[in-house]
This record gives sequence, structure tokens and C-alpha cells, in this order.
Amino acid sequence: MTTAPTRRMHLAASAPGAGERAGFASYERLARTAERGLFDFLLVAGDAAGGPDALTVLAALAAGTDRLGLAAGAAFGEPCELARRLATLDHLSDGRAAWHAHAPADGHPRAAECVAAARALWDSWTPDGTPRPVAHRGRHFAVEGEFTVERCPQGHPVTVLAGDSPQDREFAASAADVVLLPHTTFDAARARYAEVKGRLAAHGRAHDELKVMLRVVSVLDDNDDAGARGPFSGSPEAVAALLTAYVAEGAADGFVLDPYAPGGLDGFVDRVVPLLQDRGAFRRTYTGSTLRSQHGIAAPVWKG
Repeated sequence: MTTAPTRRMHLAASAPGAGERAGFASYERLARTAERGLFDFLLVAGDAAGGPDALTVLAALAAGTDRLGLAAGAAFGEPCELARRLATLDHLSDGRAAWHAHAPADGHPRAAECVAAARALWDSWTPDGTPRPVAHRGRHFAVEGEFTVERCPQGHPVTVLAGDSPQDREFAASAADVVLLPHTTFDAARARYAEVKGRLAAHGRAHDELKVMLRVVSVLDDNDDAGARGPFSGSPEAVAALLTAYVAEGAADGFVLDPYAPGGLDGFVDRVVPLLQDRGAFRRTYTGSTLRSQHGIAAPVWKG
């Protein structure tokens, strides 16, 4: 593995998921650490049985953060209710909302229609603030009437999809801004990255219109010379070098960290982020106010 000229990577963090209950103070600490580390977004999956509602948690976190994106796990449900709640989060956060979803097995047509219907609702307000009636009738959903929430600061919240089946990848290429994929070996990740990006042209999309992010667990251990605790374990220097190589050599655009390892996210922010910055692989400051601007995703073109 050689190190090519660096590209700026994207970093995000995942909050505790199923089976790992956390109080609101834990979410606050994680959000503050992620923002201190200049991360793109915090992902709250909202899939823990009996756990808190992701959109409610992130709406509360919006008041205590300024630049961090807020990605809420939400199923492909009723488009009007989903669009309303996500648009509300985008307004509360001044343009930092994202929608994270995983298409159910054999549910891609329904999920795709849900995305299209939600975007039609968000586009029903003109850029100058005039509402227009919505009339969507499809196989799975019928939406009619006037959407009650003004146009989002971002136009649309960022769409984050997860899943690694061929159907998931095709759906992401057609509809997502970010796709989350499980970690695999370097060579396999690079081949998969090229395959996913290669699907974009058929949908009239450019190479950078979809960001590919790998979910990883990073374990910092200065005595771990062989990465025995996982592919992204070892010294901060080794971890920074590996992350940089993945992005520089076209195996990923960035990473979502699951901070359940010793040291958690604070250790990564304090010990790895400065090394990434020194390599020119990660930013030293936030460059915009919305999640789209942080993530390098263009605002959607309004469909009048």
C-alpha cells in the first residue's frame, strides 16, 4: 500500500446503538467531542429497543452545538410526517440535519418512493418562501395538500443510506448523499468504492455527489504493533497513516467511528485528529455553516 497525495477525509461519529442505553448527558458529551474534533456529523441511529427517539435527541443537541451535523435514524415511514420532522430539525439546527435510513429487505421501491415524496414536500416551498400544494400519487404513498414547514435551510436534509447489498448500492447511487458501508480489507474496499462510484453516471450524477464512508472501530494502543485488536488499532501514528491511505488511494471518502473502544472518541480527537491535520488529510477548521457545506455536498436544485 503506497500513500498517494492526500485528499481531505470526512469523519463522523456514531452514538451508542441497540443494547447500549445512554442518558442525554452522554449524547451531549459525545456531540461536544465530535464538534471539537471538527467532525461532519453525529449519527444517532434510534434503533435501541425502548431507547430515546433520535430526532428528539438531536433537536435538543442542536442548541448546544454550532457546526456539527445531526444525523437521525428514521425508518421509511409516512413521507409527510417524516419530512415535517426532518425539516423541523434542519430549521432548529440552521441547516445541519441529516436523515439516516436502512432500506428493508426487498423494500427498495417503497423506500425510493418515500425519498421522492419527502423531497417533493421539501420542494413545495419556493426559494422565496411561497408554499405550493403537493400532489404525489404513487404505488406506496399518496400525499396531497400543503406542506406546513418552510423550505429547509439546506434545501433538503442530507440523505444518509446504509447497506451493502447490490440493491443497497444501486439505491444509494440513485438517491443518497452519503452511503455507510461496513469495513472490509483494503483491496476489497477499494474495489467496492470504484463499483459504487461507477453506478453514479447511470443516474446522471458526478463522482463526488455520493460520499462513501466506512464504519470502523478505532482502538488506540501504543503497544499494539501488529494491529491485533482490529485493522484500525495501534498507535495514533499507525491509525492516522492507515486512514489517510484509505482515502488517498480511493478506498473511502471518510469514516464513521463507533466510539466504544478504550479512550472512546476523546482519545481519537486528541491523539489522531492532529496527526491527520499535520498530514493535510483533515481540515483545521469548519469551512461552512451547514452540513452540506461541511461535507462538500451541493445544495439540491429546486424543482419548480
